[in-house]
Amino acid sequence: MQSHEFVAWYEKEAEAVLVFHARRTLDPELALDLTAETFAQAWRSRGQLQSAVPEVRRAWLFTIARRQIGRYHRKGRVEREARERLQIQTPPAHEDDLAAIDERAGLPELRAAMTAELERLSADHRRALQLRIVEERPYDEIAGLLGVSEQTVRARVSRGLTALSKAAAVNPVLQAER
Repeated sequence: MQSHEFVAWYEKEAEAVLVFHARRTLDPELALDLTAETFAQAWRSRGQLQSAVPEVRRAWLFTIARRQIGRYHRKGRVEREARERLQIQTPPAHEDDLAAIDERAGLPELRAAMTAELERLSADHRRALQLRIVEERPYDEIAGLLGVSEQTVRARVSRGLTALSKAAAVNPVLQAER
């Protein structure tokens, strides 16, 4: 893929990728970072798509986007090295731009649904989610802090995540995306 083709492809797909990230992170600034990282990875690997049809290119792009979210969640931060190596600079986001991303991705409604579902969870499940997902502590450490078995912690985290994913799945914002 030539650079001018990549630019045209970026212009066509960037908003969809941005909304994809925003709906999964609920954070417009993080969504901007993840979108930049997704396209940086796509640029580095563009040689794989020389003869791919548009549908294959789009599927490939969203596979990269999903992996970026996974990597972010595993490591707790966006890898910035590729952008720095390629000298890609992300301009600072203006407050109006962030508000527009919030609006397009339906984040206020999604945040409200997630908050309501978190409030429905027991205090034990919320605490387990906080320690594991937000603070990224290992299961054995959480078990010690809570005074329960590691298996109990795993069950609480799993049940909490299942409840949150069900709330997101019935959310009209995410249903419109499917």
